[in-house]
Amino acid sequence: MQIAIDGPAGAGKSTIAKRLAKESGYIYVDTGAMYRAMALYLIRCGISAEDKEGIEKACEDADISIQYIDGEQNVVLNGENVNSLIRTREVSAMASSSSVNGKVREKLVSLQQKLASSNDVVMDGRDIGTKVLPEAEVKIYLTASTKVRAKRRFDELRAKGEACDMEAIENEIKERDHRDMTREISPLVQAKDAVLVDTSDMDIDTVVDRIKEIVKSKVKA
Repeated sequence: MQIAIDGPAGAGKSTIAKRLAKESGYIYVDTGAMYRAMALYLIRCGISAEDKEGIEKACEDADISIQYIDGEQNVVLNGENVNSLIRTREVSAMASSSSVNGKVREKLVSLQQKLASSNDVVMDGRDIGTKVLPEAEVKIYLTASTKVRAKRRFDELRAKGEACDMEAIENEIKERDHRDMTREISPLVQAKDAVLVDTSDMDIDTVVDRIKEIVKSKVKA
């Protein structure tokens, strides 16, 4: 079973996907973590973010997968668990630069498809239902209003003790949406056969239950 969840930033994709996977006994494929693992590999190879050719050549030798051991997700890079190494600012910066490279995306899409071919998976992102798993049995397009998504981000930052401005956050989200929807490679778009789920007025439990209902109806069909 393949469940693809796409949608804009702040819609709750990762939170919902993790919860759904856990309750369904499926593997949650953290595509973002896989891009971070690739970034770590490129850094280790001594390649700069501006070296397009170097990135394209090196990415072919990276083997990245997601494994679950004792219920914990492990991001594995060439046989090494790199969970504790992929959340640094340096890795984040490289991931941001390298993720737009067509060869990098092509390589990771191939690895993600390999994972999905041999496991029951829940995968979230921006092009899962359109590019990564176009034949997924269940496709969900998860969204929410920009105001709701901004409020969620605002609350998250405040809980961490960080100063933030609601209007600035909402503007950033609008800009992110525009970039994601207009980018040349794999733009964010709702797949024709995806079910739209607007989470603006829904809590996590309600969203998960709604998607479970959609999965059941697809299975019966």
